[in-house]
Amino acid sequence: MGSLSEVPILSLILASPLLGLLVLLCLPKHRTRWLQTTAIAATLLPLLFSLWLYVDYNKTQGSESYPESYTWMDVPLNHETQEGVQAYRLVFDYSLAVDGLSLPLVLLTTLVTAMAALASIHIRKRWQSFYAWFLLLEFGMLGVFLARDLLLFFVFFELTLIPMFFLIGIWGYGNREKAANKFLLYNGVGSALMLIAFVILINMAGFRLEQTAEQVQFIYSGSYEVIQQNLSNPEAWVNLSPAQTNGMNPWHMSEGMSWTIFLLLLAAFGIKLPIFPFHTWMLKVHTEAPPSVVMIHSGILLKMGAYGLLRFGILLFPEQAREWAGVLAVLGVINVLYGAVLALVQKEFKLVLAYSSISHMGIVLLGIASLNEIGMGGAVFQLVSHGFVSALLFLVVGSLYERTGTTELQELGGLARSLPFLSGILLAAGMASLGLPGLSGFIGEFLSILGLFESMRWLGAAAVIGVIITAVYILRSVLGITFGPISERHSALKDARLIEAVPMIVLLAFIILLGIYPSILMDVIQLHMGDLYQDIIAGMGGGMNHGG
Repeated sequence: MGSLSEVPILSLILASPLLGLLVLLCLPKHRTRWLQTTAIAATLLPLLFSLWLYVDYNKTQGSESYPESYTWMDVPLNHETQEGVQAYRLVFDYSLAVDGLSLPLVLLTTLVTAMAALASIHIRKRWQSFYAWFLLLEFGMLGVFLARDLLLFFVFFELTLIPMFFLIGIWGYGNREKAANKFLLYNGVGSALMLIAFVILINMAGFRLEQTAEQVQFIYSGSYEVIQQNLSNPEAWVNLSPAQTNGMNPWHMSEGMSWTIFLLLLAAFGIKLPIFPFHTWMLKVHTEAPPSVVMIHSGILLKMGAYGLLRFGILLFPEQAREWAGVLAVLGVINVLYGAVLALVQKEFKLVLAYSSISHMGIVLLGIASLNEIGMGGAVFQLVSHGFVSALLFLVVGSLYERTGTTELQELGGLARSLPFLSGILLAAGMASLGLPGLSGFIGEFLSILGLFESMRWLGAAAVIGVIITAVYILRSVLGITFGPISERHSALKDARLIEAVPMIVLLAFIILLGIYPSILMDVIQLHMGDLYQDIIAGMGGGMNHGG
Protein backbone atom coordinates (compact mmCIF):
# COMPACT_ATOMS: atom_id res chain seq x y z
CA MET A 1 0.00 0.00 0.00
CA GLY A 2 1.95 2.98 -1.32
CA SER A 3 -0.04 5.89 0.00
CA LEU A 4 -2.93 6.42 2.37
CA SER A 5 -4.55 8.63 -0.29
CA GLU A 6 -5.09 5.47 -2.34
CA VAL A 7 -7.29 4.05 0.44
CA PRO A 8 -10.86 5.31 1.05
CA ILE A 9 -9.79 6.07 4.59
CA LEU A 10 -12.57 8.58 5.28
CA SER A 11 -15.26 6.12 4.25
CA LEU A 12 -13.60 3.49 6.43
CA ILE A 13 -13.74 5.84 9.42
CA LEU A 14 -17.35 6.68 8.65
CA ALA A 15 -18.47 3.10 8.02
CA SER A 16 -16.87 1.54 11.11
CA PRO A 17 -19.64 2.54 13.57
CA LEU A 18 -22.29 1.36 11.08
CA LEU A 19 -20.57 -2.01 10.75
CA GLY A 20 -20.52 -2.31 14.53
CA LEU A 21 -24.20 -1.33 14.64
CA LEU A 22 -25.14 -4.11 12.19
CA VAL A 23 -23.21 -6.69 14.19
CA LEU A 24 -24.73 -5.41 17.42
CA LEU A 25 -28.28 -5.81 16.15
CA CYS A 26 -27.59 -9.44 15.29
CA LEU A 27 -26.58 -10.31 18.86
CA PRO A 28 -28.98 -11.61 21.54
CA LYS A 29 -30.30 -8.83 23.77
CA HIS A 30 -29.46 -10.65 26.99
CA ARG A 31 -25.76 -11.14 26.12
CA THR A 32 -24.56 -8.03 27.94
CA ARG A 33 -20.84 -8.82 27.69
CA TRP A 34 -21.08 -9.50 23.96
CA LEU A 35 -22.93 -6.25 23.40
CA GLN A 36 -20.38 -4.27 25.41
CA THR A 37 -17.42 -5.83 23.64
CA THR A 38 -18.90 -5.29 20.19
CA ALA A 39 -19.79 -1.67 20.87
CA ILE A 40 -16.37 -0.86 22.32
CA ALA A 41 -14.61 -2.58 19.38
CA ALA A 42 -16.80 -0.61 16.96
CA THR A 43 -15.60 2.66 18.52
CA LEU A 44 -11.95 1.62 18.70
CA LEU A 45 -11.79 0.84 14.96
CA PRO A 46 -12.49 4.42 13.76
CA LEU A 47 -10.12 5.66 16.47
CA LEU A 48 -7.29 3.58 14.97
CA PHE A 49 -8.16 4.76 11.46
CA SER A 50 -8.25 8.42 12.54
CA LEU A 51 -4.89 8.13 14.33
CA TRP A 52 -3.42 6.62 11.16
CA LEU A 53 -4.94 9.45 9.11
CA TYR A 54 -3.67 12.09 11.54
CA VAL A 55 -0.10 10.79 11.37
CA ASP A 56 -0.17 10.59 7.56
CA TYR A 57 -1.67 14.08 7.20
CA ASN A 58 1.05 15.51 9.42
CA LYS A 59 3.70 13.63 7.48
CA THR A 60 2.49 15.01 4.15
CA GLN A 61 2.32 18.56 5.59
CA GLY A 62 -1.35 18.86 4.72
CA SER A 63 -0.77 18.45 0.99
CA GLU A 64 -3.44 15.74 0.81
CA SER A 65 -7.09 16.12 1.86
CA TYR A 66 -7.97 12.47 1.04
CA PRO A 67 -11.03 13.53 -0.99
CA GLU A 68 -13.76 11.06 -1.87
CA SER A 69 -16.61 12.04 -4.13
CA TYR A 70 -19.40 9.97 -5.64
CA THR A 71 -22.64 11.18 -7.14
CA TRP A 72 -25.38 10.76 -4.58
CA MET A 73 -28.35 12.36 -6.34
CA ASP A 74 -28.56 13.53 -9.94
CA VAL A 75 -31.99 14.93 -10.79
CA PRO A 76 -32.63 16.25 -14.34
CA LEU A 77 -34.73 19.43 -14.42
CA ASN A 78 -36.11 21.72 -17.12
CA HIS A 79 -36.05 25.49 -17.31
CA GLU A 80 -38.12 27.55 -19.72
CA THR A 81 -36.33 30.42 -21.47
CA GLN A 82 -37.14 32.61 -24.47
CA GLU A 83 -35.22 30.17 -26.63
CA GLY A 84 -37.31 27.24 -25.35
CA VAL A 85 -37.00 24.61 -22.66
CA GLN A 86 -33.42 24.24 -21.40
CA ALA A 87 -32.21 21.26 -19.43
CA TYR A 88 -30.21 21.53 -16.28
CA ARG A 89 -29.49 19.23 -13.33
CA LEU A 90 -29.62 19.19 -9.55
CA VAL A 91 -26.62 17.24 -8.27
CA PHE A 92 -25.65 16.30 -4.72
CA ASP A 93 -22.52 14.29 -4.02
CA TYR A 94 -21.30 11.93 -1.35
CA SER A 95 -18.27 14.18 -0.91
CA LEU A 96 -15.77 13.78 1.95
CA ALA A 97 -12.46 15.49 2.76
CA VAL A 98 -10.38 16.64 5.72
CA ASP A 99 -8.14 19.59 6.47
CA GLY A 100 -6.46 21.18 9.47
CA LEU A 101 -9.82 22.44 10.72
CA SER A 102 -11.80 19.18 10.57
CA LEU A 103 -9.12 16.52 11.16
CA PRO A 104 -8.43 17.44 14.83
CA LEU A 105 -12.17 17.29 15.47
CA VAL A 106 -12.43 13.89 13.78
CA LEU A 107 -9.71 12.58 16.10
CA LEU A 108 -11.45 14.22 19.09
CA THR A 109 -14.72 12.53 18.09
CA THR A 110 -13.28 9.04 17.74
CA LEU A 111 -11.24 9.26 20.96
CA VAL A 112 -13.97 10.71 23.20
CA THR A 113 -16.58 8.32 21.78
CA ALA A 114 -14.33 5.31 22.45
CA MET A 115 -13.72 6.45 26.01
CA ALA A 116 -17.44 7.11 26.50
CA ALA A 117 -18.19 3.58 25.30
CA LEU A 118 -15.88 2.24 28.01
CA ALA A 119 -17.57 4.53 30.53
CA SER A 120 -21.04 3.20 29.70
CA ILE A 121 -20.86 0.65 32.51
CA HIS A 122 -23.18 3.00 34.42
CA ILE A 123 -26.04 2.03 32.08
CA ARG A 124 -28.34 -0.48 33.71
CA LYS A 125 -31.03 -1.28 31.10
CA ARG A 126 -31.61 -1.99 27.41
CA TRP A 127 -27.98 -2.43 26.49
CA GLN A 128 -28.57 -3.29 22.86
CA SER A 129 -30.76 -0.25 22.21
CA PHE A 130 -28.37 2.04 24.07
CA TYR A 131 -25.32 0.99 22.07
CA ALA A 132 -27.27 1.01 18.80
CA TRP A 133 -28.20 4.68 19.29
CA PHE A 134 -24.68 5.33 20.58
CA LEU A 135 -23.01 4.02 17.40
CA LEU A 136 -25.51 5.80 15.17
CA LEU A 137 -24.65 9.03 17.00
CA GLU A 138 -20.94 8.51 16.31
CA PHE A 139 -21.71 7.92 12.64
CA GLY A 140 -23.55 11.24 12.46
CA MET A 141 -20.87 13.20 14.31
CA LEU A 142 -18.09 11.89 12.07
CA GLY A 143 -20.15 12.71 9.00
CA VAL A 144 -20.56 16.32 10.12
CA PHE A 145 -16.79 16.86 10.23
CA LEU A 146 -16.06 14.92 7.02
CA ALA A 147 -18.87 16.11 4.70
CA ARG A 148 -18.08 18.55 1.87
CA ASP A 149 -21.56 18.77 0.41
CA LEU A 150 -24.13 21.01 2.07
CA LEU A 151 -27.00 18.55 1.85
CA LEU A 152 -24.78 15.72 3.12
CA PHE A 153 -23.62 17.93 5.99
CA PHE A 154 -27.24 18.74 6.88
CA VAL A 155 -28.25 15.06 6.83
CA PHE A 156 -25.41 14.11 9.18
CA PHE A 157 -26.14 17.11 11.40
CA GLU A 158 -29.77 16.04 11.72
CA LEU A 159 -28.76 12.44 12.26
CA THR A 160 -27.09 13.40 15.55
CA LEU A 161 -30.36 14.77 16.96
CA ILE A 162 -32.38 11.56 16.86
CA PRO A 163 -29.95 9.32 18.82
CA MET A 164 -29.30 12.07 21.37
CA PHE A 165 -33.03 12.52 21.92
CA PHE A 166 -33.47 8.84 22.80
CA LEU A 167 -30.21 8.54 24.75
CA ILE A 168 -31.31 11.42 26.98
CA GLY A 169 -35.00 10.54 27.14
CA ILE A 170 -34.60 6.82 27.95
CA TRP A 171 -31.37 6.52 29.93
CA GLY A 172 -31.25 9.92 31.64
CA TYR A 173 -32.21 10.89 35.19
CA GLY A 174 -35.48 12.10 36.73
CA ASN A 175 -36.34 14.96 34.35
CA ARG A 176 -34.93 13.22 31.29
CA GLU A 177 -38.06 13.64 29.13
CA LYS A 178 -38.11 17.42 29.61
CA ALA A 179 -34.40 17.63 28.89
CA ALA A 180 -34.78 15.54 25.72
CA ASN A 181 -37.72 17.61 24.49
CA LYS A 182 -35.91 20.88 25.15
CA PHE A 183 -32.82 19.56 23.37
CA LEU A 184 -34.87 18.60 20.32
CA LEU A 185 -36.84 21.87 20.28
CA TYR A 186 -33.86 24.22 20.38
CA ASN A 187 -31.70 22.18 18.03
CA GLY A 188 -34.65 21.69 15.69
CA VAL A 189 -35.06 25.45 15.40
CA GLY A 190 -31.34 25.80 14.70
CA SER A 191 -31.52 23.10 12.04
CA ALA A 192 -34.46 24.84 10.35
CA LEU A 193 -32.48 28.10 10.16
CA MET A 194 -29.46 26.26 8.77
CA LEU A 195 -31.59 24.52 6.13
CA ILE A 196 -33.01 27.85 4.96
CA ALA A 197 -29.50 29.28 4.66
CA PHE A 198 -28.26 26.20 2.77
CA VAL A 199 -31.17 26.25 0.32
CA ILE A 200 -30.50 29.91 -0.48
CA LEU A 201 -26.78 29.21 -0.87
CA ILE A 202 -27.34 26.31 -3.25
CA ASN A 203 -29.87 28.29 -5.25
CA MET A 204 -27.73 31.41 -5.56
CA ALA A 205 -24.13 30.20 -5.46
CA GLY A 206 -24.21 26.44 -6.03
CA PHE A 207 -23.81 26.60 -9.81
CA ARG A 208 -21.26 25.15 -12.11
CA LEU A 209 -20.99 24.70 -15.88
CA GLU A 210 -20.21 21.38 -17.48
CA GLN A 211 -19.04 21.44 -21.10
CA THR A 212 -20.38 18.70 -23.39
CA ALA A 213 -20.04 18.20 -27.13
CA GLU A 214 -23.51 19.57 -27.79
CA GLN A 215 -23.85 22.33 -25.21
CA VAL A 216 -22.80 23.86 -21.94
CA GLN A 217 -24.82 22.14 -19.25
CA PHE A 218 -25.99 24.09 -16.22
CA ILE A 219 -25.77 22.31 -12.83
CA TYR A 220 -27.03 23.12 -9.37
CA SER A 221 -24.63 21.68 -6.80
CA GLY A 222 -24.38 21.40 -3.03
CA SER A 223 -20.59 21.17 -3.31
CA TYR A 224 -18.86 23.26 -0.66
CA GLU A 225 -15.91 23.91 -2.97
CA VAL A 226 -18.17 25.12 -5.79
CA ILE A 227 -20.09 27.47 -3.51
CA GLN A 228 -16.90 28.80 -1.94
CA GLN A 229 -15.37 29.44 -5.36
CA ASN A 230 -18.46 31.22 -6.67
CA LEU A 231 -18.78 33.40 -3.58
CA SER A 232 -15.13 34.42 -3.76
CA ASN A 233 -15.21 35.09 -7.52
CA PRO A 234 -18.64 36.37 -8.56
CA GLU A 235 -17.18 38.18 -11.60
CA ALA A 236 -16.69 34.82 -13.28
CA TRP A 237 -20.48 34.51 -13.50
CA VAL A 238 -21.26 38.14 -14.21
CA ASN A 239 -19.11 38.08 -17.35
CA LEU A 240 -20.73 34.97 -18.85
CA SER A 241 -22.86 35.52 -21.92
CA PRO A 242 -26.44 34.21 -22.14
CA ALA A 243 -25.31 31.69 -24.73
CA GLN A 244 -22.78 30.26 -22.29
CA THR A 245 -25.38 29.81 -19.56
CA ASN A 246 -28.36 28.63 -21.61
CA GLY A 247 -29.96 32.04 -21.17
CA MET A 248 -29.50 31.97 -17.39
CA ASN A 249 -27.26 34.08 -15.20
CA PRO A 250 -27.41 32.67 -11.66
CA TRP A 251 -25.57 35.46 -9.94
CA HIS A 252 -28.12 37.59 -8.12
CA MET A 253 -26.68 37.49 -4.57
CA SER A 254 -27.27 40.95 -3.18
CA GLU A 255 -25.48 42.33 -0.16
CA GLY A 256 -28.70 42.09 1.81
CA MET A 257 -29.05 38.43 0.92
CA SER A 258 -25.44 37.79 1.97
CA TRP A 259 -26.20 39.33 5.35
CA THR A 260 -29.38 37.26 5.63
CA ILE A 261 -27.49 34.02 5.05
CA PHE A 262 -24.69 35.00 7.43
CA LEU A 263 -27.13 35.86 10.22
CA LEU A 264 -29.10 32.66 9.65
CA LEU A 265 -25.90 30.63 9.94
CA LEU A 266 -24.82 32.57 13.04
CA ALA A 267 -28.15 31.89 14.73
CA ALA A 268 -28.21 28.22 13.68
CA PHE A 269 -24.72 27.40 14.88
CA GLY A 270 -24.97 29.84 17.81
CA ILE A 271 -27.77 27.70 19.28
CA LYS A 272 -25.51 24.65 19.03
CA LEU A 273 -22.41 26.36 20.44
CA PRO A 274 -24.32 27.68 22.54
CA ILE A 275 -24.25 31.48 22.56
CA PHE A 276 -26.11 33.34 25.32
CA PRO A 277 -29.14 33.49 25.57
CA PHE A 278 -29.68 30.23 23.60
CA HIS A 279 -28.04 28.09 26.28
CA THR A 280 -30.79 26.88 28.59
CA TRP A 281 -31.33 23.61 26.71
CA MET A 282 -27.69 22.69 27.30
CA LEU A 283 -28.02 23.00 31.10
CA LYS A 284 -30.84 20.45 31.10
CA VAL A 285 -28.84 18.00 29.01
CA HIS A 286 -25.73 18.31 31.19
CA THR A 287 -27.67 17.58 34.37
CA GLU A 288 -30.15 14.93 33.15
CA ALA A 289 -28.27 12.84 30.54
CA PRO A 290 -26.23 9.78 31.62
CA PRO A 291 -22.47 10.41 32.10
CA SER A 292 -21.28 8.74 28.89
CA VAL A 293 -23.80 10.75 26.85
CA VAL A 294 -22.82 14.02 28.54
CA MET A 295 -19.18 13.21 27.72
CA ILE A 296 -20.13 13.16 24.05
CA HIS A 297 -22.45 16.15 24.29
CA SER A 298 -20.00 18.47 26.04
CA GLY A 299 -16.92 17.00 24.38
CA ILE A 300 -18.11 16.81 20.76
CA LEU A 301 -21.62 18.04 19.96
CA LEU A 302 -21.04 21.59 21.20
CA LYS A 303 -17.98 21.73 18.95
CA MET A 304 -20.17 21.16 15.91
CA GLY A 305 -21.59 24.65 16.41
CA ALA A 306 -18.17 26.31 16.38
CA TYR A 307 -17.05 24.17 13.44
CA GLY A 308 -20.11 25.11 11.40
CA LEU A 309 -19.69 28.79 12.23
CA LEU A 310 -16.06 28.71 11.08
CA ARG A 311 -16.63 26.54 8.02
CA PHE A 312 -19.77 28.16 6.65
CA GLY A 313 -20.19 31.51 8.39
CA ILE A 314 -16.66 32.92 8.60
CA LEU A 315 -15.02 31.34 5.56
CA LEU A 316 -17.89 31.84 3.12
CA PHE A 317 -18.81 35.33 4.34
CA PRO A 318 -15.59 36.98 5.60
CA GLU A 319 -16.76 40.53 4.85
CA GLN A 320 -19.86 40.10 6.99
CA ALA A 321 -17.74 38.39 9.66
CA ARG A 322 -15.32 41.32 9.68
CA GLU A 323 -18.09 43.87 10.11
CA TRP A 324 -19.61 41.82 12.92
CA ALA A 325 -16.33 40.84 14.57
CA GLY A 326 -17.01 43.26 17.42
CA VAL A 327 -20.47 41.80 17.95
CA LEU A 328 -19.05 38.27 17.99
CA ALA A 329 -16.40 39.35 20.50
CA VAL A 330 -19.00 40.98 22.77
CA LEU A 331 -21.10 37.80 22.63
CA GLY A 332 -17.97 35.82 23.48
CA VAL A 333 -17.20 38.03 26.49
CA ILE A 334 -20.82 37.72 27.68
CA ASN A 335 -20.52 33.93 27.44
CA VAL A 336 -17.23 33.94 29.34
CA LEU A 337 -18.40 36.20 32.18
CA TYR A 338 -21.99 34.94 32.40
CA GLY A 339 -20.90 31.29 32.52
CA ALA A 340 -18.10 31.96 35.00
CA VAL A 341 -20.18 34.06 37.42
CA LEU A 342 -23.08 31.61 37.48
CA ALA A 343 -20.72 28.65 37.87
CA LEU A 344 -19.29 30.42 40.89
CA VAL A 345 -22.61 30.41 42.77
CA GLN A 346 -23.84 26.91 41.91
CA LYS A 347 -24.25 24.32 44.64
CA GLU A 348 -24.48 21.30 42.34
CA PHE A 349 -21.29 20.12 40.62
CA LYS A 350 -22.91 19.17 37.30
CA LEU A 351 -24.32 22.68 37.01
CA VAL A 352 -20.89 24.11 37.80
CA LEU A 353 -19.49 22.17 34.86
CA ALA A 354 -22.45 23.08 32.62
CA TYR A 355 -21.95 26.82 33.15
CA SER A 356 -18.21 26.27 32.83
CA SER A 357 -18.82 24.87 29.33
CA ILE A 358 -20.73 28.03 28.41
CA SER A 359 -17.79 30.11 29.62
CA HIS A 360 -15.18 28.05 27.79
CA MET A 361 -17.14 28.09 24.53
CA GLY A 362 -17.16 31.87 24.89
CA ILE A 363 -13.37 31.75 24.67
CA VAL A 364 -13.75 29.84 21.39
CA LEU A 365 -16.02 32.60 20.12
CA LEU A 366 -13.40 35.20 21.09
CA GLY A 367 -10.76 33.38 19.07
CA ILE A 368 -13.08 33.23 16.06
CA ALA A 369 -13.94 36.94 16.44
CA SER A 370 -10.26 37.89 16.32
CA LEU A 371 -10.20 36.95 12.59
CA ASN A 372 -6.46 36.43 12.69
CA GLU A 373 -4.31 33.34 12.45
CA ILE A 374 -3.32 33.26 16.13
CA GLY A 375 -6.83 33.69 17.51
CA MET A 376 -8.58 31.28 15.14
CA GLY A 377 -5.85 28.70 15.64
CA GLY A 378 -6.33 29.10 19.38
CA ALA A 379 -10.09 28.67 18.96
CA VAL A 380 -9.65 25.32 17.20
CA PHE A 381 -7.08 24.25 19.81
CA GLN A 382 -9.55 25.23 22.55
CA LEU A 383 -12.25 23.13 20.90
CA VAL A 384 -10.07 20.03 21.08
CA SER A 385 -8.74 20.80 24.55
CA HIS A 386 -12.14 21.51 26.05
CA GLY A 387 -13.45 18.36 24.43
CA PHE A 388 -10.92 16.25 26.31
CA VAL A 389 -11.20 18.18 29.59
CA SER A 390 -15.00 18.30 29.76
CA ALA A 391 -15.29 14.62 28.80
CA LEU A 392 -12.88 13.71 31.61
CA LEU A 393 -14.70 15.87 34.16
CA PHE A 394 -18.10 14.38 33.38
CA LEU A 395 -16.61 10.89 33.42
CA VAL A 396 -15.36 11.53 36.95
CA VAL A 397 -18.69 13.07 37.96
CA GLY A 398 -20.48 9.95 36.75
CA SER A 399 -18.19 7.74 38.82
CA LEU A 400 -18.69 9.92 41.91
CA TYR A 401 -22.45 9.92 41.49
CA GLU A 402 -22.54 6.13 41.17
CA ARG A 403 -20.74 5.81 44.52
CA THR A 404 -22.25 8.68 46.53
CA GLY A 405 -25.67 9.10 44.93
CA THR A 406 -25.25 12.89 44.79
CA THR A 407 -23.34 15.72 43.13
CA GLU A 408 -24.40 18.38 45.62
CA LEU A 409 -21.23 20.15 46.76
CA GLN A 410 -22.37 20.49 50.37
CA GLU A 411 -22.84 16.71 50.61
CA LEU A 412 -19.41 15.90 49.22
CA GLY A 413 -16.09 16.42 50.94
CA GLY A 414 -12.91 14.64 51.96
CA LEU A 415 -13.21 12.08 49.17
CA ALA A 416 -9.44 12.01 48.70
CA ARG A 417 -9.33 9.68 51.73
CA SER A 418 -11.65 7.00 50.35
CA LEU A 419 -11.25 7.68 46.60
CA PRO A 420 -7.64 8.78 46.10
CA PHE A 421 -7.44 7.86 42.40
CA LEU A 422 -10.71 9.53 41.41
CA SER A 423 -9.81 12.57 43.49
CA GLY A 424 -6.41 12.84 41.82
CA ILE A 425 -7.96 12.66 38.35
CA LEU A 426 -10.55 15.25 39.36
CA LEU A 427 -7.83 17.61 40.59
CA ALA A 428 -5.83 17.21 37.36
CA ALA A 429 -8.91 17.77 35.18
CA GLY A 430 -9.84 20.81 37.27
CA MET A 431 -6.38 22.30 36.81
CA ALA A 432 -6.69 21.80 33.04
CA SER A 433 -10.11 23.48 33.06
CA LEU A 434 -8.83 26.59 34.84
CA GLY A 435 -5.93 26.88 32.38
CA LEU A 436 -2.90 25.77 34.38
CA PRO A 437 0.30 26.01 32.27
CA GLY A 438 1.54 22.59 31.25
CA LEU A 439 -1.98 21.34 30.55
CA SER A 440 -3.99 21.73 27.34
CA GLY A 441 -6.46 24.29 28.67
CA PHE A 442 -3.79 26.96 28.97
CA ILE A 443 -2.73 26.88 25.31
CA GLY A 444 -6.19 27.31 23.80
CA GLU A 445 -7.23 30.09 26.17
CA PHE A 446 -3.94 31.95 25.81
CA LEU A 447 -3.91 31.91 22.00
CA SER A 448 -7.59 32.82 21.67
CA ILE A 449 -7.33 35.83 23.97
CA LEU A 450 -3.93 36.82 22.54
CA GLY A 451 -5.43 36.92 19.06
CA LEU A 452 -8.26 39.12 20.33
CA PHE A 453 -5.78 41.55 21.94
CA GLU A 454 -4.46 42.48 18.47
CA SER A 455 -7.70 44.26 17.57
CA MET A 456 -9.95 44.52 20.65
CA ARG A 457 -7.81 44.91 23.75
CA TRP A 458 -10.54 46.02 26.12
CA LEU A 459 -12.68 43.03 25.29
CA GLY A 460 -9.63 40.81 25.69
CA ALA A 461 -9.04 42.30 29.12
CA ALA A 462 -12.67 41.65 30.07
CA ALA A 463 -12.26 38.02 29.01
CA VAL A 464 -9.25 37.68 31.33
CA ILE A 465 -11.55 38.54 34.25
CA GLY A 466 -13.63 35.52 33.31
CA VAL A 467 -10.51 33.34 33.31
CA ILE A 468 -9.71 34.52 36.83
CA ILE A 469 -13.25 33.71 38.01
CA THR A 470 -12.85 30.29 36.43
CA ALA A 471 -9.91 29.56 38.69
CA VAL A 472 -12.02 30.55 41.71
CA TYR A 473 -15.04 28.33 41.00
CA ILE A 474 -12.95 25.35 39.88
CA LEU A 475 -10.78 25.46 43.01
CA ARG A 476 -13.84 26.01 45.21
CA SER A 477 -15.63 23.00 43.78
CA VAL A 478 -12.76 20.56 43.30
CA LEU A 479 -11.04 21.26 46.61
CA GLY A 480 -14.36 21.15 48.41
CA ILE A 481 -15.03 17.67 47.02
CA THR A 482 -11.60 16.19 47.62
CA PHE A 483 -10.55 17.79 50.92
CA GLY A 484 -12.17 18.74 54.20
CA PRO A 485 -14.27 16.54 56.52
CA ILE A 486 -15.68 13.36 55.02
CA SER A 487 -19.17 12.03 55.63
CA GLU A 488 -19.30 8.74 57.49
CA ARG A 489 -21.29 7.10 54.71
CA HIS A 490 -18.55 8.04 52.21
CA SER A 491 -15.64 6.74 54.29
CA ALA A 492 -15.71 3.18 52.88
CA LEU A 493 -16.25 3.85 49.17
CA LYS A 494 -14.43 1.77 46.57
CA ASP A 495 -12.11 3.58 44.17
CA ALA A 496 -12.26 3.44 40.36
CA ARG A 497 -12.48 0.10 38.61
CA LEU A 498 -10.15 -0.73 35.73
CA ILE A 499 -12.77 -0.06 33.07
CA GLU A 500 -13.28 3.41 34.59
CA ALA A 501 -9.58 4.10 35.16
CA VAL A 502 -8.51 3.33 31.57
CA PRO A 503 -10.54 6.10 29.84
CA MET A 504 -9.61 8.54 32.61
CA ILE A 505 -5.90 7.85 32.14
CA VAL A 506 -6.16 8.06 28.35
CA LEU A 507 -8.00 11.40 28.38
CA LEU A 508 -5.63 12.84 30.98
CA ALA A 509 -2.64 11.64 28.93
CA PHE A 510 -3.88 13.60 25.90
CA ILE A 511 -4.53 16.67 28.06
CA ILE A 512 -0.95 16.54 29.35
CA LEU A 513 0.47 15.78 25.89
CA LEU A 514 -1.22 18.83 24.36
CA GLY A 515 -0.10 20.95 27.30
CA ILE A 516 3.60 20.11 27.13
CA TYR A 517 3.81 19.53 23.37
CA PRO A 518 1.11 21.69 21.73
CA SER A 519 2.85 21.57 18.36
CA ILE A 520 1.54 18.04 17.83
CA LEU A 521 -1.89 19.61 17.35
CA MET A 522 -1.04 23.20 16.47
CA ASP A 523 1.11 22.22 13.50
CA VAL A 524 -1.83 20.39 11.92
CA ILE A 525 -4.19 23.30 12.63
CA GLN A 526 -1.75 25.82 11.17
CA LEU A 527 -1.39 23.81 7.97
CA HIS A 528 -4.93 24.91 7.19
CA MET A 529 -5.38 28.01 9.32
CA GLY A 530 -2.85 30.00 7.28
CA ASP A 531 -4.82 29.33 4.09
CA LEU A 532 -8.08 30.04 5.90
CA TYR A 533 -6.75 33.37 7.14
CA GLN A 534 -5.53 34.31 3.65
CA ASP A 535 -8.95 33.45 2.20
CA ILE A 536 -10.59 35.70 4.78
CA ILE A 537 -8.18 38.55 4.03
CA ALA A 538 -8.81 38.10 0.32
CA GLY A 539 -12.56 38.23 0.95
CA MET A 540 -12.17 41.43 2.95
CA GLY A 541 -10.19 42.97 0.12
CA GLY A 542 -13.24 43.46 -2.02
CA GLY A 543 -13.62 40.21 -3.90
CA MET A 544 -16.42 39.24 -1.55
CA ASN A 545 -18.75 42.01 -2.59
CA HIS A 546 -21.91 40.10 -3.41
CA GLY A 547 -23.82 43.12 -4.51
CA GLY A 548 -25.58 43.11 -7.82
